[in-house]
Amino acid sequence: MEVSVSAGNSVGVQTLAESGLAHVPSQYIQPPENRPVSFSCRKTSDSGIPVIDLFNFDPQRSDEMCQELRRGCSDWGAFQVRNHGVPKRLLEDMIKVGLTFFKECSVAEKCKYSCDPNSAASEGGVVEEYSDHIKELALKLMSMISESLGLQSSCIEDIVGEVYQNITISYYPPCPQPELTLGLQAHSDIGAITLLIQDDVGGLQVLKDDEWVTVQPLSDAIVVILADQTEIMTNGQYRSAQHRAITNSHRSRLSVGTFHDPSKTRKIAPAAPLISEDSPAKYKEVTYGDYVSSWYTKGPEGKRNIDALLLHQ
Repeated sequence: MEVSVSAGNSVGVQTLAESGLAHVPSQYIQPPENRPVSFSCRKTSDSGIPVIDLFNFDPQRSDEMCQELRRGCSDWGAFQVRNHGVPKRLLEDMIKVGLTFFKECSVAEKCKYSCDPNSAASEGGVVEEYSDHIKELALKLMSMISESLGLQSSCIEDIVGEVYQNITISYYPPCPQPELTLGLQAHSDIGAITLLIQDDVGGLQVLKDDEWVTVQPLSDAIVVILADQTEIMTNGQYRSAQHRAITNSHRSRLSVGTFHDPSKTRKIAPAAPLISEDSPAKYKEVTYGDYVSSWYTKGPEGKRNIDALLLHQ
């Protein structure tokens, strides 16, 4: 498994925000139909999306876990997991690494890190340890997703092949006009599965039944987001989740997303056991590298990239 770490474009946005702007620059203003206030947002008092207890993978609770996992994957494409085997201390340390980078490093240090991820954020071995634990969890979830569909436990992982892992630390500074912009525009992820942690501020939203549902931060939980290749491999039985990030005018927010993707040369198609005369393939086979190129060419808006692979539209 290859691993890379990045800070995305957060450094530039942070520098801009700290210049004291009173208004959002025009290039960051969203079209009216994409602004946070133009969509219905569901207000919830709970976690917003399903929370699944993995019981530290107790085999005696496997049936219960599979049932909850099946509901989260088919109805939402996103859920939070607890008792997942990643130490809470490590989740907290990873958030601290990100906050230290964005709040204490100079601009020059941040730029150096953006060009050379090995130069900074691995201090103390936190990133490496976090990467190892998250990789193990991602592979276990792929196995559980396979089993929840009645497949061999290795089915999804076998289709994905070698997993490429990318850790992206995203920092969202306070925004003077949060009603005009988004921290991250609506999209579904392009790979197989994304695991995300966030601080206590909140801002991640998942689209469900044409309403944006805020994912309430839980300090011991990890957010699981199914990506487009999983929707293809499960022949649409499980959905990739459209999600976005909103901003606020009072507090900065930090999240750490870990993406698990196939190699660029890997061919992805619906799992053979899920295809029959009564349940034909819904998606064309695609080489993952071609899918990535299409995503960057067309842009990440909504789910239009995976919809282009539908055999019957």
